[in-house]
Amino acid sequence: MNLNEFQDFFTACVGSWKTERTYHYLSDQEVERSRTEFVVKPLNVEIKHKVLQDNQYAVVPDDLDTLPGFNLNFYTISEKGEEVKQSLNLLFVPTSENALTLEGDYLRDRAYEESRPIVSAFSFNRQTKELLMTTYYSYIVSVDSITLINPSLRIRKIINYQRPPEGELLKIVSLVGFGVEQKVT
Repeated sequence: MNLNEFQDFFTACVGSWKTERTYHYLSDQEVERSRTEFVVKPLNVEIKHKVLQDNQYAVVPDDLDTLPGFNLNFYTISEKGEEVKQSLNLLFVPTSENALTLEGDYLRDRAYEESRPIVSAFSFNRQTKELLMTTYYSYIVSVDSITLINPSLRIRKIINYQRPPEGELLKIVSLVGFGVEQKVT
C-alpha cells in the first residue's frame, strides 16, 4: 500500500496549532465562535498497540510502526467562556486504496462526544489532501474534514447529523462548524 502522501499529511500535522472556529447550531438557530490551541505528537509503537487493544481491534497490522498514530492535546474556549480540555490517542489503519483515495479505520482511545474507545472510518484524498473522518456516536454522526492547504495551514469542516435508523441516509443536520487552523512556530 502506498502511504507516502498520507504520511506527508501527518508529518505536516505534528506540532502546535491554533484555530478559530465558528459553529452553527441549526436546531437552535445559534452561532458560536471558539478558539482552540492543540498539540499533535507522534505515538510510539507501545501506545499504538494500546489503542488497538482499547478498541478490541481484531487485526494487528504487521507494519504498525509505519502507521500514523498521534497524541492530541487540546484546550478550547468558547466566546461564552465554556472551556474544554482533552487528551486522546489516535491511530489510522489503512485497509484499501485506489489511485485517488486511501480508506480505512480511525481508532481513538477516547472519543470526543462519548468518553470511550471508538473505531471510525476515514478516507484520504491524495489529490486534494483532504482527510474525511466519519464517526457514528449513539445519537449523532460526525463527519469531520481536515484539508491541508500547506504545512502551516489547514481548513476544518465539521457536520453533525442526527443519527438515522440503521440503513437510512444521513439527512438531518444539527451542527456545522468551520475553522482555520494555523501552525504555531
